[in-house]
Amino acid sequence: MNRRTYALPLLALLAAAGSAGADTLLIERTLAAPTEAVPARGQSRAQVESRFGAPQQKLEPRGGQRSQWPVIYRWVYPGFTVYFEKDRVIDVVVNRASPTEAGPAPAIL
Repeated sequence: MNRRTYALPLLALLAAAGSAGADTLLIERTLAAPTEAVPARGQSRAQVESRFGAPQQKLEPRGGQRSQWPVIYRWVYPGFTVYFEKDRVIDVVVNRASPTEAGPAPAIL
């Protein structure tokens, strides 16, 4: 028998095992969330704070050890974390709803 004969049943088993779980993926919840519920890239810290209120936590800044590494500031809100470079939003990441929520599956190589 050749390799394809063994590969097809194995692939079918892997596909069935991957779809059997009932976990909510973080990416599914993120895609379903309205985009207006988080700060937009380029907004200032003052704009974010006026619209969303004071953050639950302001984490210690990271980076800045070298001139080409900017200092990144992080503000944690209940549903998301905002990342700032200097005074502007550079990214927003949706927080996990619960510790059991699964993130994206690692790529199988």
